[in-house]
Amino acid sequence: MLDTAGDPAFATKSDLAYTRVRGLILSGELAPGAVLPQAALAQTIGMSTTPLREALRRLKQEGLVELDAHRDARVRPLDATEARDLLEMRRSLDPLAASLAAQRRTDADLTDVRAALDGLEALSTRPSLTQLESHHRFHAAIHRASHNALLVDVLDGLWVKTDRYRRHGLEAGRSDAEREARAVEHRLLFEAVRDGEPDTAAELMRRHVETSLGARSAGRLADPEQPR
Repeated sequence: MLDTAGDPAFATKSDLAYTRVRGLILSGELAPGAVLPQAALAQTIGMSTTPLREALRRLKQEGLVELDAHRDARVRPLDATEARDLLEMRRSLDPLAASLAAQRRTDADLTDVRAALDGLEALSTRPSLTQLESHHRFHAAIHRASHNALLVDVLDGLWVKTDRYRRHGLEAGRSDAEREARAVEHRLLFEAVRDGEPDTAAELMRRHVETSLGARSAGRLADPEQPR
């Protein structure tokens, strides 16, 4: 079993188990709807079942796992209603964060956003967790620059829930032109925040969300004629 005592990043074995299982879910290694036999999963992540059960309860609170007292856990299936709800929330809150960021950003904030922009990795059809996290870092840096702690917390939770839908949105593929368009949007977002243009930042972010992978996934899930 792994010992977390020498690793300051994890206070408990439960924290480590949570991070590992969450990573497996968000990376797609544990697919939506997959059953999670706890004994086998504990062996996979190198932990005992006790911290694993604690981790699964946290993941249930995040909406990533379903638990039943008499059955093994299961990765929560993708859901058209949840995808729509996430898109509706982000459609309103992401532009607000971008607008506030353009008004309130500090030099330190701009340094963080610039660094995150430079570290962005294009998402492949089967994106790695590292690729997904690079996009989270960029958007999280803009969120933090809003200097609205409640808004930052809400958007961070929405981002985690949406990652599975981003992966689903990529399954149909994406052209080089689409990837380039997203890269341009990210650069323009940074420039609007840097230049203190709240209306421009909000409009750019609104369009960014409207054409996002989460939006594509919501459309695919809502249309029974499209492949899931």
